Amino acid sequence: MAVGKLFSFQNFPSFSNSELFYEKMMETEGAGLRIFDQILLLGSFLFLYGLVMGAYSGLLQAVVSGVKLAVLFTLALVICFPAFFIVQYILGSRLKLHQMVSILLSGFVLMAAIMLSFIPIVVIFLLTGGNYYFLHLLHVAILVFAGIFGMSTIVRALEFSCEKKDVYPRTGVVVFRFWVIILAFVGIQLAWNFRPFLGEHGKPFEMFTHKEGNFYTAVIYAVDQLISPAKPEPQNHPTRQMSIPPADNTAQDIFKDSAGGK
Repeated sequence: MAVGKLFSFQNFPSFSNSELFYEKMMETEGAGLRIFDQILLLGSFLFLYGLVMGAYSGLLQAVVSGVKLAVLFTLALVICFPAFFIVQYILGSRLKLHQMVSILLSGFVLMAAIMLSFIPIVVIFLLTGGNYYFLHLLHVAILVFAGIFGMSTIVRALEFSCEKKDVYPRTGVVVFRFWVIILAFVGIQLAWNFRPFLGEHGKPFEMFTHKEGNFYTAVIYAVDQLISPAKPEPQNHPTRQMSIPPADNTAQDIFKDSAGGK
């Protein structure tokens, strides 16, 4: 499979070629190969982003975070897709299974591509000893920003199916927006159970962290620590696993080693 084909217009929608892209998503011919290309791109992009994310605390954490991020998105889609497909079918959608899968994947591929484009910014903060709490919030912000573009792509594809092809009900577009909220909650819950992604400096590697708390209190606590870093941390705080010593040169060493530096 040629690399150039993976990065062709059929995998990346834009405002200039949107109708051509959505027409491609509707085609039955080559649907299996197109979906395979999208899955390959999605997994590769997520792995690369997770690799940089986990580089904060070491090479092993970087590799594991790359794998976990790709598995996280895949599981979220697999868990939530049946409900989406059945509800759309009940509402009167005439989209075939491969068409709906391809449309959903197109949005997630775009989302992952946007996340990947932020890697240079993340690397800068890693190399300059970025604060853990700041990096935590930066990754959340990148994910939300990329997700908005990815989901809007899917909405436009569904609207195209409704207005141009007349194979999708207008109500389905509204229902999809509710489904996105469900998908987000499922993804957040999975991410919380898959943590850590950044890891902790000076502590043994952990594949999973089994502590109490939830994603929302963790984000609030990260904001609080970023604003008031001198504030002592309660011993029984539910997000204590987020507390780490000041950044060292772990991330810097990884990137220097990969570049042949000392």
